[in-house]
Amino acid sequence: MRRKWWIIGAVAVIVIAGIAIYSTFDPSTVRFFPRCTFLTLTGLKCPGCGTQRAIHALLHGNFLEAVRFNAMMVASVPLLALYGYAEIVRKSKPRFYNKVNSTPIILTIFVLVVLWWILRNVFGW
Repeated sequence: MRRKWWIIGAVAVIVIAGIAIYSTFDPSTVRFFPRCTFLTLTGLKCPGCGTQRAIHALLHGNFLEAVRFNAMMVASVPLLALYGYAEIVRKSKPRFYNKVNSTPIILTIFVLVVLWWILRNVFGW
């Protein structure tokens, strides 16, 4: 039980540090943020391209700008929160955890990410 709280605390510190960094610095203008290797090598956007700029925009309340940078990332924020909650209540609510982590759900997410990857390059999103 004690280990669980250490992990939750560590994750909270990392999230708070990330929020501080991404709200202070704009990934569009500051060079210390990593660039997408896939985009650099191929000229094509990966499913995560624009995520850093989208996070910065969301932290500044620019929802539409965040969607423009990476709509899939913006749409996945509630899903990530759901998965975080499922992990926290893993032992107390195993049915919920197992449902969220079921094969059909995971495969659906995988298919959506691959479709996003293809469509954003075909239509220039």
